[in-house]
Amino acid sequence: MTIDLNHTIVSAHDKKASAAFLADLLGLEVGAPYGPFIPVETHNGVTLDYFEGGDGRIASQHYAFLVSEDEFTAIFGRIEAAGVAYYADPMHQRVGQINTNDGGRGAYFSDPNGHNMEIFTRPYGSGS
Repeated sequence: MTIDLNHTIVSAHDKKASAAFLADLLGLEVGAPYGPFIPVETHNGVTLDYFEGGDGRIASQHYAFLVSEDEFTAIFGRIEAAGVAYYADPMHQRVGQINTNDGGRGAYFSDPNGHNMEIFTRPYGSGS
């Protein structure tokens, strides 16, 4: 049996701007609207479906993206060029730093809705 994550819904105040923010930083494309959603599809086929709704309060979620070393370099360059604050830790205590967990590189940043985004090059626990 094969079980794959297909999509997740990402709450946003402005779904178009939020989808564009992530797509621009990660080097992905914003898809055509699908019903009330604005999708951003990752290279492994998982779609983040941006959605506006609810009472305006958004609970912060964590989204982690495993990337290659070359992709990290490119994404991190776009983060810096955009002036987006980044951190070496999920609690955003180590400002302006990246981590080297498991022998790779990683960084955290917030999206416009306060979601905690992460890019990293080595899966957790894969280091020696």
